[in-house]
Amino acid sequence: MIILGDKYTFTKVEYSRVKKYFKHIIHISYKNASTEENINRISNALTSNHKDLIVLNTQASLSSELITYLTKLEILGIRYITIENFLENYLQKCLISEEVSINTSFLEDIHAYTPFQYFQKRLIDYSASLFLLLPTLLAIIYSKYRIKKESPGNLFFIQSRIGLKKNEFLCIKLRSMHINAEKDGAKFADGDHDPRTYPWGKIIRYNKIDELLQLWNVFKGEMHFVGPRPERKIWTDEFEKSIPYYGQRHLVAPGITGLAQIKYQYGSGKLDAKEKLMYDLYYIKNWSLKLELTIIWKTLLFVTTKKREDLSNF
Repeated sequence: MIILGDKYTFTKVEYSRVKKYFKHIIHISYKNASTEENINRISNALTSNHKDLIVLNTQASLSSELITYLTKLEILGIRYITIENFLENYLQKCLISEEVSINTSFLEDIHAYTPFQYFQKRLIDYSASLFLLLPTLLAIIYSKYRIKKESPGNLFFIQSRIGLKKNEFLCIKLRSMHINAEKDGAKFADGDHDPRTYPWGKIIRYNKIDELLQLWNVFKGEMHFVGPRPERKIWTDEFEKSIPYYGQRHLVAPGITGLAQIKYQYGSGKLDAKEKLMYDLYYIKNWSLKLELTIIWKTLLFVTTKKREDLSNF
């Protein structure tokens, strides 16, 4: 595979995932080179490695000469694909580029669930809630004992989150942090080992046990079992100002788990929010029953193995 240009930068994890499809990857920078030079580079790479796919990863418009050359290669069986389509087909994410944020054609296929899709999701929601009812009750009972011992205070943590159509709702979790953890102001949680957590809190955060109580939000219809994770208003307001298309994630109700949670490492801040949004938009755009069930299965594997990079092939 040849990557032509520098519009999108692949992470190490993404390179490893792509190598499951293509053993050899060659990057050719499109900047500061003439059309003739770029054609020669592509030609040499094809001759040496017999690549069968060229990824057009450039922000600049391709010259007519280069387009003609690529067309001839296609006749010979060598495919070319835009970086946007490549990311969707091979990495299950939609490209968000701030440089092209005014291109509204990106939004055409991103819409709320159809009535039949919603029916399927609610059926899954109720099934998951019933299946996890007993583990949730056991988690509540044991957590009450541990919390009383290690961090006296409320058993539950209730916080306002942004949901469908930007409506706020009260999201419930088992409390994993000490009381007054945000006495110095709102801040992102620092992964599974946040210093504000107490011993049992670290365990339930690491194993996602604290999220089980959100099944109540699922049952009430405020959340789905699968969907974009709900964020606080303070963060959504900030991200909507700086991340293109961020508001599109509110076309659907949030979820306990989602594509971003099994594809992307834990992170906080604008950069991580943007990365996770790419997966959320892919999920909304390409929703299917198969994708839904696959995410649930991959979530179960992640909870038991704690490995995301091994879960990338759908």
